[in-house]
Amino acid sequence: MRRLTFLLRPSWLVLALVVGGFAYACFTVLAPWQLGKNTTTEERNDRITASLATDPVPVEELLSGPAPAPEDEWRRVVATGSYLPDSDLLVRLRSVESSPAYEVLTPFRLADGRTVLVNRGYVRPERGTEIPGFAPPPTGTVTVDARLRMSEGTAEGRTPFRDAGRTQVYSIDPAQIAAFTGLELTGGYLQLSENQAGGLGTIPLPQLDAGPYLSYGLQWVAFGIMAPLGLGYFVWAELRERRKRKEPAPAAAPEAEPAPAPVERSTEDKLADRYGRSR
Repeated sequence: MRRLTFLLRPSWLVLALVVGGFAYACFTVLAPWQLGKNTTTEERNDRITASLATDPVPVEELLSGPAPAPEDEWRRVVATGSYLPDSDLLVRLRSVESSPAYEVLTPFRLADGRTVLVNRGYVRPERGTEIPGFAPPPTGTVTVDARLRMSEGTAEGRTPFRDAGRTQVYSIDPAQIAAFTGLELTGGYLQLSENQAGGLGTIPLPQLDAGPYLSYGLQWVAFGIMAPLGLGYFVWAELRERRKRKEPAPAAAPEAEPAPAPVERSTEDKLADRYGRSR
């Protein structure tokens, strides 16, 4: 164990803490975050796919409680009632088909007296972010086809306000809008289908693909595994280097004896080798 005492040095302790913290974040935060988004996306896609083969139902059937059930989101519904005049709201900072847009919300009073927000579609800003003009909703009783949507919730610090004569919000949250406008709104909202009374630019359905979330989640799992393995490799490399430094140096090979100097031969011996010695 004494060989591992170098791991108690500050540099190694800091490295171990960084690697451990990174691996912990991969397994408890980053991977679950991406895998959770993948699960949510798949569930949404399944609901949309099922709704395409299902006939619309009266909205009152799905709004029997204070808010629609999550499994009913994206269901096709039919709503009969009337738009409240001069009550349009704008949703800021939207993107539709990769271009900036405002989405237009209008309260809609159902036949049973309850009021639900209707997303009538989108309009494009003019000259940068200037609010464009758009058609008001029709008056009188109308019947519209729509999709049931859940509240988007609110973002901290993003509160409704009035500007240029319009109430503007950052997300579609009926509770927040009801508190700001004084209207009594049901939970959830309706998103108009194409060619409906009061409709503006139709908001397309989301793409029915799972997206990159599964691969991102698996990558974070892989990173969480590779980080400790990398630390283990560096420890092994350090131990190997220390072992090499402790090994005795190999003994030097004995020096070879010098070869004897060649003997100088006389001229008589050389002639004798060539012509033979005389007897």
